[in-house]
Amino acid sequence: MNIIILGAGQVGSSLAETLSHEKMDITVVDSDPEKIRALQDRIDVRTVLGHASHPKTLRKAKAEDADMLIAVTSSDETNMIASQIAHTLYKVPKKIVRIRANEYSSFDQLFDESAIPIDAHISPEKVVTTYIKRLLTYPGALQVVDFANGKVRLVGTRVADDSPMTGKALNQLRNHIPNIDLRIAAIYRNNETLEITGDSVIHAGDEVFFIAASTHISRILHELRHSEKPYKRIVIAGGGNIGRGLAEKLERNFRVKIIDLSNARCEQLSHSLHDSTILCGSASDKALLEAENIHHADVFVAVTNDDEANIMSSLLAKKMGAHKVIALITNQAYVDLVQEGGIDIALSPQQITIGSLLRHVRKGDTSNAYSLRRGVAEAIEIVAHGDTKHSRVVGKEIDEIEWPKSVSIGAIVRNDEVIIAHHHIVIQPNDHVIMFLTNKKDVPELEKLFEVGFGFF
Repeated sequence: MNIIILGAGQVGSSLAETLSHEKMDITVVDSDPEKIRALQDRIDVRTVLGHASHPKTLRKAKAEDADMLIAVTSSDETNMIASQIAHTLYKVPKKIVRIRANEYSSFDQLFDESAIPIDAHISPEKVVTTYIKRLLTYPGALQVVDFANGKVRLVGTRVADDSPMTGKALNQLRNHIPNIDLRIAAIYRNNETLEITGDSVIHAGDEVFFIAASTHISRILHELRHSEKPYKRIVIAGGGNIGRGLAEKLERNFRVKIIDLSNARCEQLSHSLHDSTILCGSASDKALLEAENIHHADVFVAVTNDDEANIMSSLLAKKMGAHKVIALITNQAYVDLVQEGGIDIALSPQQITIGSLLRHVRKGDTSNAYSLRRGVAEAIEIVAHGDTKHSRVVGKEIDEIEWPKSVSIGAIVRNDEVIIAHHHIVIQPNDHVIMFLTNKKDVPELEKLFEVGFGFF
């Protein structure tokens, strides 16, 4: 696939790096020579220096040969105009655009061939906000992603010392929760992937990914975590788009406090938020945190646009007694470092955003795709098409199919029914098959497996 990425910022460069390992032809366009040079030093992709929405720049990027254009510059207007020009002048088949302003994104009628020809638009702030809200819904979860319109979820968690499952084999899990069906998709111990069998023993500290119907997630987490209680008190550091959006989603069901340094922004927040407490000051002010009883906070969430501020305020809040701290960190070099040093969950906004882009990039009828574990692993939902003559998967039991080595089949959604994937389950046409890949290099092989053979109509 030939893909043009407009914008070599955090999202654009991370996406280019992700896709460059998948034997795709990637061209990255940016007007900043420093960003272009830094990208060239890191990965082997074609680059073009120039303004992303100028026709000559797109021609230089060979837009006439592109299968897809992904516009993720920092300017909504540049992204939209580039999509229009790519459609009008170069007939680019598929155009994905990042749009941050609600003034644009809330009007879907703007984005079709009769107006601005955009096939899909994403808002990183909204994606990140939704992601954090899911984490807060399930105490103890490290990652939570949705499939089949929320019917199924993949959850990652770290096994607690006092978990009922610590020191026990996986085949004993059903004895603890006999009426709940689930699938263990992966277990990581000391960052190494374990081979999963019924005799695999769970250790405290293991990172476990499981797939189950959404209604069962809390019960399963209780078995793996045990000590986690529902969150009630949330403190948010940063009143920008993410902080405000998160407070809006949470304030009806949680006690929310939001801290921001800007007087003007605090004034805006006081008008847009109705059930949240607005605090004007620094989230790294020890006196302010002490006065607001930070030691009673269930979760402290730092989502300013400054990595260092997020890290320092989170570490301070943790030291002062906040039960759990979550920090948004754009610099990938910091993520592993801080998560080992006191921050419970370090979130990479670019990796979260890439997940929302991947389903548009993947071949076949891909409903969802998520980048996991810093981009090494992936969870994917593909719709099975064809019949027994023209498909490698339809009409076959799961254990009859030659899956790529790193693939674990988690669940199948058939109409509105959630079916946890056991070996004897037969895949039928239009099944939504949900899979976990510990090595995303197996994605092309997986996509090929779901291809419909020639002659099927």
